[in-house]
Amino acid sequence: MSTTTRDALPGRFWHKVTIPENTAGCWEWTGTGNGKGYGQFWWGGRMRLAHRISYEALVSPIPDGMVIDHRCRTRGCVNPAHLEPVTNRENVLRGDLPSASAARQMSKTHCPKGHPYNAENTQHRADGARACRQCNRDRVKARYWAKKAVAGTPNTTPAVDAAHTNEASR
Repeated sequence: MSTTTRDALPGRFWHKVTIPENTAGCWEWTGTGNGKGYGQFWWGGRMRLAHRISYEALVSPIPDGMVIDHRCRTRGCVNPAHLEPVTNRENVLRGDLPSASAARQMSKTHCPKGHPYNAENTQHRADGARACRQCNRDRVKARYWAKKAVAGTPNTTPAVDAAHTNEASR
């Protein structure tokens, strides 16, 4: 790290940061935390998040409406190379919390088998999840025919009946 970089923030900030020999790694905040894994630092007359201070002092001001995303997924990291301003939505979608998973699921337009998630084909479950009606119909039909096959009941689907009729007429 250059002397200019170090000069952008006071020494009391740097005393709370552990920088590995390979400066490309996470710069771990060792000072006060907020209980959620983010570092805190008294700056500008108030307590602020350390990663935001690092980004603003070493890179540029954070644009209005943007939040800082830790690309390294380490909340205590203050390395500006690991920090990126993004919208709150993008930050949630990149995250690994259940809300992020739910948001990613809701942004999907088709089920894994390719059926559309639209008003006619989407079932909304009590837990908030979506289910594909066509996949459900296919699953129920497959289970029905599998049970019939196990029970020894002949398969009487229209296509099979037509084949049996053709064989019987020979």
